[in-house]
Amino acid sequence: MADYTLEEKESFTVLGIGTELKSDYTDFAGINKEKADFWWAVKQDGMLDILKAIATNDYIFAVNEAVNNKMMHYAGVMTEASVPEESRVIQFPKGEYLVVKGEGKTADELSNKLAGIAFGQVLPEAKNFAYVGGPNATVEMGQRNGLVFGEMWIPVVRK
Repeated sequence: MADYTLEEKESFTVLGIGTELKSDYTDFAGINKEKADFWWAVKQDGMLDILKAIATNDYIFAVNEAVNNKMMHYAGVMTEASVPEESRVIQFPKGEYLVVKGEGKTADELSNKLAGIAFGQVLPEAKNFAYVGGPNATVEMGQRNGLVFGEMWIPVVRK
């Protein structure tokens, strides 16, 4: 089984700029391309820099959330501020979270790797907890030794 922990977290809020993912939820290549294109765009148009400028810490969140039966993906930060652009305040509940740690050559690689471990290995094999929906996020925490490191946070409930 993959390396993971269960951690109790206080509720927190992420301010995100998002896009609707149009690929079928089983089309991982399509979803990953849409996410990569989205991240390229928010870096190019300066939106990621705007978000980072109002963040309360250095973490960058890649949030996945179902909203009105749409699969949404957001670039976000923890902040009390707001931005004039189209944004969403994403509430993460207080409770237990599945936390998978890792690193990758890029933020995309980190996100894909952690999602693969969490949704492909840990959750299918978990006997005493389950993901029942709600927002989940890859949290890019920094760089070391030329690699991007971070965690995936998924709210879970005990079975």
